[in-house]
Amino acid sequence: MAKISIRDEKCKGCSMCINVCPKACIELSKTHRNRKGYMTAQFVKPESCIGCAMCATMCPDCCITVEK
Repeated sequence: MAKISIRDEKCKGCSMCINVCPKACIELSKTHRNRKGYMTAQFVKPESCIGCAMCATMCPDCCITVEK
């Protein structure tokens, strides 16, 4: 099973990682904001993650790390 780490403080909530995830493992938080005021991406379905790393590839701010 793969593990995704998202650096909240760098995330701008652009949703690019959410749109590209084939298993819908990432969602935009409805409650958590980082220090800059952005709603951040959250890894919500670790059991579904296939470790494709499309989310990390698409992130314009390099906020996501995928570990297998």
